[in-house]
Formats: sequence, structure tokens, C-alpha cells
Amino acid sequence: MSQVFKALSDPTRRRVLQLLRKGPMTAGEISDCFSVSKPTMSAHFAVLREADLVHVEKNGKSVVYHLKLSVLEDALLGFVQSFGRDQEHEI
Repeated sequence: MSQVFKALSDPTRRRVLQLLRKGPMTAGEISDCFSVSKPTMSAHFAVLREADLVHVEKNGKSVVYHLKLSVLEDALLGFVQSFGRDQEHEI
């Protein structure tokens, strides 16, 4: 879960995930939406892959990214559950 929150801590990576909610996109299409260098975007993509938030598919020379919404949902659900009723009584 910590890798997911590390990935979500950056506004650029959150925006990438928002873009991917509309459907798969190539690395180039995603990069065109930002005014940062390709190496910077590659670093952002690596963090998203490490957190397992995206699925990568090679299509010829293109790299296509897909959002793995289930991983994001599971991480957020786990986070919310960590503040469950049992936790209230331990404070």
C-alpha cells in the first residue's frame, strides 16, 4: 500500500491516472499532456508501474498504458479500513 500512496503523492502521476481512466494511452500521448521532459515522464511511469497502478503493453514501437483500477480501489479500501471502528478504541 505504501507504494500506491507514494505514486499518488505526486500531482503529475495523479493526472496520468485521471487520463487513463478514459482509456488506454500510449506513453507519447500521455507525455504530450505535460510540459516536462521525456526522462521525467519515464520516471513517473516507473513509479506507477512499481505501485502496480498501470499495466504496460508493447504495441510495435509504442508502449500503451492501462489503468489498473482494482489495485487503486484495493489500496484505498485498505487505507479506509485502517481507520475502522476497532482502531477507535485503541487510541
